[in-house]
Amino acid sequence: MNIAMRNLAFLATALSLGAVARAEDLATYTLTLSHHRFTPAELHVPAGRAFTITVKNLDDAADEFEMHAPALEKVIAAGGEGTVRIRPLAPGRFPFNGDFHADTAQGVIVAQ
Repeated sequence: MNIAMRNLAFLATALSLGAVARAEDLATYTLTLSHHRFTPAELHVPAGRAFTITVKNLDDAADEFEMHAPALEKVIAAGGEGTVRIRPLAPGRFPFNGDFHADTAQGVIVAQ
């Protein structure tokens, strides 16, 4: 293997390890969906930092975690869970809902 190929291989490895480290550094929050309601209904996160939300659906029907700003959708199977990665948010309030039961499954992320 020539020097250029070794340098390229090293760079690719270093970049992939950096991506893994950043993913592991993300704060993770948990939302529970039960009786078509999110708990907690208000989630406080630091502004300007990416994070993940694990949504646990305890209901006997699937639902869809949905936000409009930023635009996100993730279907969560009945009795299942899913993870949503959210980019850094500016300070503010960001509503979300369960798309299949939007009348009751509502919440807000507060970035501060």
